[in-house]
Amino acid sequence: MNKFFLLMTFTVLFACNTSQDRVKRPAPPEKPAPGYFSGSLEDYWYEGKAEINTYTLEQARYGEIRPGQVTAIFVSEDFLTDKQVKNDEYTNQNSTPVLKTNIIRRFVTGVYDYSIMSSVFTPTKTTEAPHTLKVTTSSQDWCGQTFTQLNYTGGGKWAKQLRSYFEREGDVNEEIKADFLEDELFNRIRFGWEKLPVGEFNIIPNTGYLLMSHQPYRSQKATARLNDYPGNEETETIMGYEINYGDSGRRLEIFFDPAPPYVISGWEETYPGRDNALVTKARLTHQKRAPYWKQNSVADEELRAEIGLK
Repeated sequence: MNKFFLLMTFTVLFACNTSQDRVKRPAPPEKPAPGYFSGSLEDYWYEGKAEINTYTLEQARYGEIRPGQVTAIFVSEDFLTDKQVKNDEYTNQNSTPVLKTNIIRRFVTGVYDYSIMSSVFTPTKTTEAPHTLKVTTSSQDWCGQTFTQLNYTGGGKWAKQLRSYFEREGDVNEEIKADFLEDELFNRIRFGWEKLPVGEFNIIPNTGYLLMSHQPYRSQKATARLNDYPGNEETETIMGYEINYGDSGRRLEIFFDPAPPYVISGWEETYPGRDNALVTKARLTHQKRAPYWKQNSVADEELRAEIGLK
């Protein structure tokens, strides 16, 4: 009897303590905390929807042009500045709103497939947090897969990780100078293109390009400028942001609407191939704003046709 009483007392006390120890987590906000955008864009980015874009792709690879497709998703979310992950539980005060870009590029080389995905997390409160905080890029093809990640650690440094199946690359962890990133250009345009850097400066090329070309993660001197082009029935003018990398022969130009919400209509990338310079081209064909993370049932698959996906 005494043993039974002691056991029951211990069970009750343990249950009470467990109940008391449980942390009541605050519910996440329906919308991320607003950031700062030019052109009064807070209503556009903070109403609980993502912007989904589909582009046709002509990808230069192995000295030839390959047809493909690009999906680019822009969405605002709250991001932890210390852990550099999405703020899911809202118990950590080290949080800032970011614009996240997910870009997925798919194409075929001969018999096998390529899939390259980049995620870029750029704070929208640019005066408080002027640096992009994180970039991840992965590349998959039938030979294998590679992955790289850049985290802004403060003090003008990126913590860089590289995981690769190529012997000459292997596994690398190092710090590199936190120069401007080509990867963050889409986000910077969406904030308001008027603040894009122009002239000559150091820039770290696109991580997807560095993975495919097996080049070191180091900044290169480049010259950037803004260009005007005649528009179409949807817009009077199209802006172009052009970067020339000088002696390497690589050139990138991103085309976008100069009016809010600064939609990116396409881009062209030129760099030397095996025998000659080839041009990769992407052109916007579909765009939709939707809470895609809620549209994950079998019945929702028919919605893919609305954004140009099979």
